[in-house]
Amino acid sequence: MADKIIENNQVSITGKITTGFSFSHQVYGEGFYTMELLVKRLSDSQDRIPVMVSERLVDVTQDYVGQYVEIHGQFRSYNRHEEKHNRLVLSAFARELRFIEEEEAMTPVNQIFLDGYICKPPVYRKTPLGREIADLLLAVNRPYGKSDYIPCICWGRNARYASAFEVGGHVLIWGRIQSREYMKRIGENETQKRTAYEVSVSKLEYV
Repeated sequence: MADKIIENNQVSITGKITTGFSFSHQVYGEGFYTMELLVKRLSDSQDRIPVMVSERLVDVTQDYVGQYVEIHGQFRSYNRHEEKHNRLVLSAFARELRFIEEEEAMTPVNQIFLDGYICKPPVYRKTPLGREIADLLLAVNRPYGKSDYIPCICWGRNARYASAFEVGGHVLIWGRIQSREYMKRIGENETQKRTAYEVSVSKLEYV
């Protein structure tokens, strides 16, 4: 039954573990920890994806830095309260984790499928070079009345198509998780380097 419920949010990624485990939270006595996975793109660049795992899935006291894993699960969000406002924190939630050889990770896997609802008007714009972009915020329902809020970015023809979507519209999205560094202004003369996570959309359907 659980598998039926989570068909609307599916993630598969392979990559190299680059950090140790840090404690995130506990639910009914089960501890959850985060670590970072380095996932290569087909180009020379790479994405650093935060992954949340249960202590029941892997021995979080061990050092696995440099090892390669294959992960299946969901892309999840929660609000963390920071300095008078909430910040959306995103991570890949691992339901299955398997250690693999480096050769298996040579062809990187980074796939996501989401079935959700538009919860903010799409933001359509053009870059200085004329490239079309549309930002979407998708609400993907979880069991027990919760939802994950997933930022998605569309390009070109998909951006034009998505720019007409209405709030509440039902959308299917296929793509990959990407990380992007940016500078956040935190004071008059102070900025801080941060990383944003979003879904880079390769295909979408309005249903």
